Amino acid sequence: MHSKIKLSNAGLATLLAALSMLGPFSIDAYLPAFSSIQASLHASSIEVQQTLTAYMLSFAVMTLWHGALSDSFGRRNVVLVALVVFAIASFGCASAHSVHYLWGFRIMQGVAAGAGMVIGRAIVRDLYSGAPAERLLSLVTMIFSIAPAIAPIIGGWVVSNSDWRTIFLLLFGYTVVLFIGCYKFLPESLPVEKRQPFNVEFLWRSYGDVFKSPGFHFMAGTIACNFAGIFLFISSAPAFITQHLKLDAQSFGWQFVPMVGGIFLGSLAANRLAGRLTIPKQIGIGFMCLMGAATVNVLFHFFSAPMLPWSVIPLFFYAFGMSIVFPGATLMVLELFPNIRGIVASCQSASVTLLSAFVAGVMAPALDHSVLSLALGQLAFATMGLCLWYAGRGYARSQKGE
Repeated sequence: MHSKIKLSNAGLATLLAALSMLGPFSIDAYLPAFSSIQASLHASSIEVQQTLTAYMLSFAVMTLWHGALSDSFGRRNVVLVALVVFAIASFGCASAHSVHYLWGFRIMQGVAAGAGMVIGRAIVRDLYSGAPAERLLSLVTMIFSIAPAIAPIIGGWVVSNSDWRTIFLLLFGYTVVLFIGCYKFLPESLPVEKRQPFNVEFLWRSYGDVFKSPGFHFMAGTIACNFAGIFLFISSAPAFITQHLKLDAQSFGWQFVPMVGGIFLGSLAANRLAGRLTIPKQIGIGFMCLMGAATVNVLFHFFSAPMLPWSVIPLFFYAFGMSIVFPGATLMVLELFPNIRGIVASCQSASVTLLSAFVAGVMAPALDHSVLSLALGQLAFATMGLCLWYAGRGYARSQKGE
């Protein structure tokens, strides 16, 4: 059964954003509960940290398949199945009696959580092109940005007033509501006649085409490195908030509200700039903001100890610039292979998530001993993103000249 109800642009953006929120809810909501989980399951801090890494790795691997599955079986069908799997996994997390069971159900969550984000981008590009597509993508990001702001605040409140398992029960309830909404309203944007065959040879060839494309690696790498710069602080939030800023578990909003404010306002700016400036000019403005913010972050913490509000203001401007870059860069990636946009969206999302898993599992534990180290890591990622963007622009020009 397909959705019979035609959604407005705002309605579609809200539904796609709600799907994309599963990811940040799965990560940010339980960050304040790390110490509670550690005590409850008699686990070490590293074992609890690895529940995040396990989630990120499974998320990254499966994002390679969400798009391919949706190219073959339809966007809507894959989203609905993924929501059922995520609901079961969330209930399992709430029931886990050891950290190893929690790892298993977090992996299961990661397998399903990325479907909405990946397939949502493909749906936008199926239905729209050019400036309208860029506006809708930025609108989705604006609504989606609410999640990283409220998730850790909800998580901190739950930990203070209930049990950490309640966080996963809330995720279960959210997923059930989302399934009902998608079943009733999510349109199928890929008609049967436009679907691609699901066979090993076709997939192997398609993935090979994408991963052999220098243009893909330059543009997808730009997005991944920019996000890694902010995700380094997200995955280090327990240390950043409690150890360096000396705040309690209910104070995660001090970090996440400025970051999300930057994402929201940056997405709003991108929405307004769409069609008025070329995508390269828009991306240039975004990089000016995020590079400036990362540089100021390093300079402040080189000369000063961490303190509010100065330690979180650069995160606002970094997120602002990152969100101006994101929609234009994403559309440029999707345009590289118009016939397999689902697969391209999967590969692009996987590149972001694989790098994020590396950040959560390796970079954050190595750098979260000081805020200066985190700021230097952020500046390094931003610089890599900028270099990849310019390399991608040069490569695109060379291809047009041939």
